[in-house]
Amino acid sequence: MQILRAAGHFAVPDGEPNQYREHLRVADLSVGTYCIPVGGKDGQEPHSEDEVYVVLRGRGTLVCGSEEHEVRPGMVVYVPAREEHRFVDVSEDLSVVVVFAPAERMRS
Repeated sequence: MQILRAAGHFAVPDGEPNQYREHLRVADLSVGTYCIPVGGKDGQEPHSEDEVYVVLRGRGTLVCGSEEHEVRPGMVVYVPAREEHRFVDVSEDLSVVVVFAPAERMRS
């Protein structure tokens, strides 16, 4: 068992760019936190792994392919491997837990 403390990693200081921090990595999954400040740009590319976002705080829109979904605290979003997606229109600083399965960059 591992106990991880991620306190202090759920916000981006004023004027700073997006932040992603990985907190756990094993062969079958990785877990991190991703924070995007108001007005931040999410430039991520599709991943080769399945991905789950748990929205901790903030508001914005998640664009997946041609669909748009509002995201807000308490939501859990699943994005299948290789699906184009990105956060846009971040209206409140956004903080999400990100789970990749298998671990990010383990598949080609």
